[in-house]
Amino acid sequence: MDFEWTPEQDDLRAHARKVATDAVERYGRHNDSWINGFSKDFAKEMAALGWIGMTWPTEHGGGGRPPIDRLIVGEELISAGAPIAAMWFADRQMGPTLINFGTADQQEEFLPGILSGDTTWCIGMSEPDSGSDLASLTTSAERDGNDFVINGQKIWTSFGESADYCYLICRTDSSGPPHTGISEVIVPMDSPGIEVRPITDMTTNRHFCEVWFSDVRVPVANLVGVEGNAFKQTMRQLEHERGGIDRLVSNRALYEMAAARADANDPRVRQEMAAIEIEYRLGRVLVAREVLGQAPSGFSAATKCFCTEHEVRVAEFVAATLGAEATLWTDVTKGLAYAPGYTIMGGTSNIMRNILGERVLGLPREPR
Repeated sequence: MDFEWTPEQDDLRAHARKVATDAVERYGRHNDSWINGFSKDFAKEMAALGWIGMTWPTEHGGGGRPPIDRLIVGEELISAGAPIAAMWFADRQMGPTLINFGTADQQEEFLPGILSGDTTWCIGMSEPDSGSDLASLTTSAERDGNDFVINGQKIWTSFGESADYCYLICRTDSSGPPHTGISEVIVPMDSPGIEVRPITDMTTNRHFCEVWFSDVRVPVANLVGVEGNAFKQTMRQLEHERGGIDRLVSNRALYEMAAARADANDPRVRQEMAAIEIEYRLGRVLVAREVLGQAPSGFSAATKCFCTEHEVRVAEFVAATLGAEATLWTDVTKGLAYAPGYTIMGGTSNIMRNILGERVLGLPREPR
């Protein structure tokens, strides 16, 4: 296998690094910038560069570029802490889902706003009693003429307060097994009957939100894919979500700060830094396999597990290097406090190991 980058890819990485450095100078550095660094202005700058939808088919307004190009750009932007959150979900998941499963009318209506950086999307997935077990969700969408009437509650909905649209995972039929009867519906967030309450986490970030839907009416035309048969669509979305470069380099900037201050004369410190550097390289290979379609189906669970547990190790190294300074309330400390979330968001590590065992390795389920 050839691990060398082409001259064009090296040029793209240099360009992306320059853009990222400039963005941090103008907008500030954001820990875990793909989920905490929210800037609509920078999203529009990304659009002007052609870095939103850069791998989408050209017939849908995308750049038609190879997937590895998006990995390169994403790695540089996130590693530096550039504020890409306003466009990340839509670029990563919503656009590809609409291209694969949406109608021509939906593509015409929603894709241009994503590509221009004008619209922000949130994902209505987790519920108070339905986190990693998506099939147990209860938020309902009942047909009433040409509308769905939506009732229920979502939680941990990033950017629910500022999003223009919610890509809602809901139940349109409760008569069959749990994995059936699930549908995906586009819900404008200014629809009557929606209440959003931001959740302030221990780092003082407020992107997580609770969202209530009370008799919210949405046209049936906003149904994406086949009604009641969206579970596989959602699983495909999660493949994009779990196996991306954002799961590896969220706190890379903190590591580089600590590495510059670490006592490299201490063999134990050198050993830990060597292990972290090796894990970065292994994680990049895992992500590249996902991006290039070379990983087995479902293997993104292993990629996410490895990469997010690596990010926790990075946070522990940064805390150990800074010592007492890590207890001061600074943006660095806020980044360290965020570390427990890495192995929870997008599915816990335990759930990822279950998926890997059952769906990839074919191991039997433990009898209950």
